[in-house]
Amino acid sequence: MSADTLSSAIFIRAVNHLLSSESWARERLAKFPQKVAYINAVPIEFLFVVDQDGLLETLEISESPDVSIALSGDWLMKAISGQAGAVLASAKISGSADFAEALSFVFKNLRWDAEADLSAWIGDIPARRGLQTLRQCLAWQRDASVSFIENVKEFLVEESRQLIGKNEVNEFGRAVSILRDDLARLEQRVSRT
Repeated sequence: MSADTLSSAIFIRAVNHLLSSESWARERLAKFPQKVAYINAVPIEFLFVVDQDGLLETLEISESPDVSIALSGDWLMKAISGQAGAVLASAKISGSADFAEALSFVFKNLRWDAEADLSAWIGDIPARRGLQTLRQCLAWQRDASVSFIENVKEFLVEESRQLIGKNEVNEFGRAVSILRDDLARLEQRVSRT
């Protein structure tokens, strides 16, 4: 099994897992039975067909897709940072407009209930507390990153003077505007004489 086939199978299985608990999504996709979609998410590609129940099936053969979706190169970073809507907003879509709209709507609104899946393995309370701890760790990491960037910026602007601060740039802009106006007035005086 090639890497693309394996990643496609994992993608299809994950999406079908999410679809299995969301009847609205399956109903929306079930309106497009046997429609083929191709997603190019560099470095991997997915080719799948929608079955009559609104679930996805992998395709091994290279059929002509009804819709093609090419994601931008930064799709993974956007997805990881929780910007799933931005991933599809910057995608290049061609083919059947109705099918593309249905896929886009389902992928934008499909949410993973990680707590429900984890609770099946370890129980409700440990799943809830474990995910709360994970969210707190991620929030701490995000806050620490923002704080680090702000500290580096402050050091470069205020202490090492390697960068110019916003106030200094604004003051320089005002000084240039005053100088320009003074020069225009001087040119008018010279032209009158």
